[in-house]
Amino acid sequence: MRKITILPDEATFDSTAASRITEQIKNKPESVVGLSTGRTTGNMHRLAAEAWKAEPFDVSKVTFFGLDEVTGVDREYAGACYAMLRNELVGFLPVPEENFIMLPTRSEDFEADCKAFTAELDKRGGIDLLILGLGENGHLGFNNPGAPFGGTAWHTKMHPELEERIRRETGSEGPLGGITLGIKDIMHARRIVLVAKGDNKSEVVDAIINGPVTESLPGSVLQLHPNVEYLLDAKAAKNLK
Repeated sequence: MRKITILPDEATFDSTAASRITEQIKNKPESVVGLSTGRTTGNMHRLAAEAWKAEPFDVSKVTFFGLDEVTGVDREYAGACYAMLRNELVGFLPVPEENFIMLPTRSEDFEADCKAFTAELDKRGGIDLLILGLGENGHLGFNNPGAPFGGTAWHTKMHPELEERIRRETGSEGPLGGITLGIKDIMHARRIVLVAKGDNKSEVVDAIINGPVTESLPGSVLQLHPNVEYLLDAKAAKNLK
């Protein structure tokens, strides 16, 4: 099933996106829910937390995890995915600590960590809902253009602009990178909601929905997923044919 939902403004977009998370947990309290970080998702996370505060529901069995993570930084760094997800949503809910699982920011063996992470997701029943942000170049997590569709979780390079910003913010001189679920892992999620808002996403949104499926545009692979919703605000959807 492919569904395209276009919301009239950013506020409606954020509240609707938040409801996708809360409704999933209410319908299946033991859900495994994957989250993405960035400018698109921050407010929807905060609204989901506010919805729980206003009308609490059972979150004791839900598993939250992050799609990806920055490597070479402390996970308490404000730009780390762990810190963002905790500060935007997970930290405001009574979720057991063991039910918030993240890829590591530092490791002696990222390859082994990737295998352990995906094994843990499988052990918990697999991904019920995966919220995906979309990069302006079509990336999903740290799967940038050229990432193989058959790839699983991996440790990869960071976009130069992001690396420059993180070095500026942290003063780090060591190696930086990204660790992420691969495209194959993403496609195994039972349900995907891709979220995009703003004028700057309008061209890539049209390309991933109406263009060819190609590894040069990772988001295009979602055309092949059996249960995906493209959740867009009017600005992001303005170029849709």
